[in-house]
Amino acid sequence: MLVTGGNRGIGRAIAEAFLAQGDLVAVTSRSGGGPQGALDLKCDVTDAAAVDAAFTVIEETHGPVEVLVANAGITADTLVLRMSEDDWHSVIDTNLTGTFHLTKRAAKGMLRLRRGRIVLISSVVGLLGSAGQVNYAASKAGLVGMARSLARELGSRSITTNVVAPGFIDTDMTAVLTDEQKATIKTQVPLGRYGDVTEVANAVTWLASPGAAYVTGAVIPVDGGLGMGH
Repeated sequence: MLVTGGNRGIGRAIAEAFLAQGDLVAVTSRSGGGPQGALDLKCDVTDAAAVDAAFTVIEETHGPVEVLVANAGITADTLVLRMSEDDWHSVIDTNLTGTFHLTKRAAKGMLRLRRGRIVLISSVVGLLGSAGQVNYAASKAGLVGMARSLARELGSRSITTNVVAPGFIDTDMTAVLTDEQKATIKTQVPLGRYGDVTEVANAVTWLASPGAAYVTGAVIPVDGGLGMGH
């Protein structure tokens, strides 16, 4: 199985959860540094040739990729009138186009196997929107349409495609917020706290388990109730 962006934060927790189950896990990131026990590869998901090369190494080492968790993502936050072309394209290229490269390459092997699990990591922001994150929200909303289209295309071959939409999770990305910002966010979350990366990982491992064999095209929120109804 493959987890992209698996060197830190949510991606690392997902990779570690699969490793704890005894699975053969590969992780990719731009800088490397995946968890111990994983096949650690450097890969820029915006480069289709690099994605293909990474899959080739994984297939030669672990065999076909039966589970893909597309987690790699970046932000470049600013208000829309200040957002540069580079701010827009870098986020869309990584979060949306990069996921297209991954799912296209993964589907090739899964169709031959006649089974597979694809899990795309979106965000509550993709469903609710967020001021200063037009690019990020658009990229994460796009993953929902991508997943549901893939679910329809690939379902007849026992390949499921689902989305996990985390809310505010305690990671390096949220650590930069001020205490005041964190307190304000918590007032908006019905459970009154940030989530833990392991709680996102639990949802992903369930979607990859036999117990979720009849779940496809779903968006699973792990957001403390922040995005309910969306």
